[in-house]
Amino acid sequence: MKEDVMNLDRAVMAMAGTVVLVSVLLVALVSTWWLLLTAFVGLNLLQASFTGFCPAAIVFRTLGVSEGCAFR
Repeated sequence: MKEDVMNLDRAVMAMAGTVVLVSVLLVALVSTWWLLLTAFVGLNLLQASFTGFCPAAIVFRTLGVSEGCAFR
């Protein structure tokens, strides 16, 4: 049985991780106000874990990324 390399769950987590790392880099190089972006990503992940609603998952699904088990 072959698994897809990138499914919806992995795409959302990869995007969130990338945004957090970019935010940390921007905090170090530009301004501490970029911590608000990190907080926004964290809050969005937290609410998505309770509600199942994730805007990034909707975008990735529209782009044709296959379903995972978290965002259905």
